[in-house]
Amino acid sequence: MSISIIGAGSIGTALARLLAAAEIDVSIANSRSPDSLAPLIAQLGSKVRAVTAEEASRADLVFLAVPWSKIPTAVKSLKPWGGRIVVDTNNPIEAPEFKPFDLGGKASTQVIAEMLPDARVVKAFNHLAPHLLANPDAEGGKRVLFISGEDTGAKRQVANLIAKLGFFGIDLGSIENGRLAQFPGGPFPTLNLVKYD
Repeated sequence: MSISIIGAGSIGTALARLLAAAEIDVSIANSRSPDSLAPLIAQLGSKVRAVTAEEASRADLVFLAVPWSKIPTAVKSLKPWGGRIVVDTNNPIEAPEFKPFDLGGKASTQVIAEMLPDARVVKAFNHLAPHLLANPDAEGGKRVLFISGEDTGAKRQVANLIAKLGFFGIDLGSIENGRLAQFPGGPFPTLNLVKYD
């Protein structure tokens, strides 16, 4: 399964580090150019390569890690998705003010799914700060990540990747249930849970 990341900010970079540490090949794109990612690629090594956003969108599994206000522009020309998995790592806020966006009563992942016709959208990797995402093994246990979405097969593949990266995944069910891990509004954001064997 090919894996890519669209977005090279704090979350995108944390994901790239995680995947490289697990010896998983990953491509990463930003809004500028692959050349602009050369310093990051030099840090992360041969498991990570810089590509254009269009190239990244062709992977079997695509992490979308773009600031909320920039998502429409970032994905506008990236279609059709053809049933590929998109992991929505976003929250409907704008840093550094943490101003929430009015989504008209919709769950944030529902809004993302509407922007990505034919994609199999799964919400995950959005409720923890980047420095916690960088450390899946915590205090002798595994950090918990929440998963939500409508496609059972897509969620299973994301859950398998979560386990491979050293986390413990908990399936919240539907996109609507994913509101529990959505910031702002849900009770789970920033909740640093650890699963012990």
